[in-house]
Amino acid sequence: MIGEHSSKQYDNELEAIRSKVLLMGGIVETQFLDAMTCFRIGNPERADRVMREDDTVNQLEVSLDDACSHLIVRRQPAANDLRTIMATIKVITDLERIGDEATKIARTAKALHARGAVTVNHYEMVRGIANNTSDMLHDALDAFARNDGKQALQLIAQDAVIDHEFRSIMRNLITFMMEDPRTISAALDTLWVAKAIERIGDHAKNIAEYVIYVVEGKDIRHTKTTPPIPDDVSAQTE
Repeated sequence: MIGEHSSKQYDNELEAIRSKVLLMGGIVETQFLDAMTCFRIGNPERADRVMREDDTVNQLEVSLDDACSHLIVRRQPAANDLRTIMATIKVITDLERIGDEATKIARTAKALHARGAVTVNHYEMVRGIANNTSDMLHDALDAFARNDGKQALQLIAQDAVIDHEFRSIMRNLITFMMEDPRTISAALDTLWVAKAIERIGDHAKNIAEYVIYVVEGKDIRHTKTTPPIPDDVSAQTE
């Protein structure tokens, strides 16, 4: 009875941590969406809100890391449970970094609009990669919530699309700057935003890899073996 009670209490504590991680994920999702809205239309107040939310995300990272550490010390979890906790800690770190990237976008957008730069065309240039990355982040959090290894594997393949889009944006922006030096300032800002979006995609990919680690016990980071790319994803990179 004591062992059963202890196991149930451990499960409750772990579930509480996971719920808080998903709350943190929801915050950084909103940060990213709001930051892209700022890049599209300005709104310095919203940009300031994105930057303020970064403090909330940072505080959540500290409290969740502490909760995970205490859970390991108090419960001394077995191998499978320990794997789950360690992966959760890594997810927390990636979420905090996504918040940092969203803050960079908001800060850049605020400065860009403050200078009176025209950004409509520049937003259109990153709209596709932003939408794909937003979907990827949402799906990564969904895979984490449901421990869905299959969905996580598909997301890892999707990262190739985002990398391809970033390289295309970079080439186009370099062309614009060479043809018209007056576009250099705004083009560089757009490039920083595109890079931040691409990095958010990388962090979403990391989350997907941690889901696979929990579900299958395989650490596929930095391996030469890449997941098969579905036909619909492969077509987007051509």
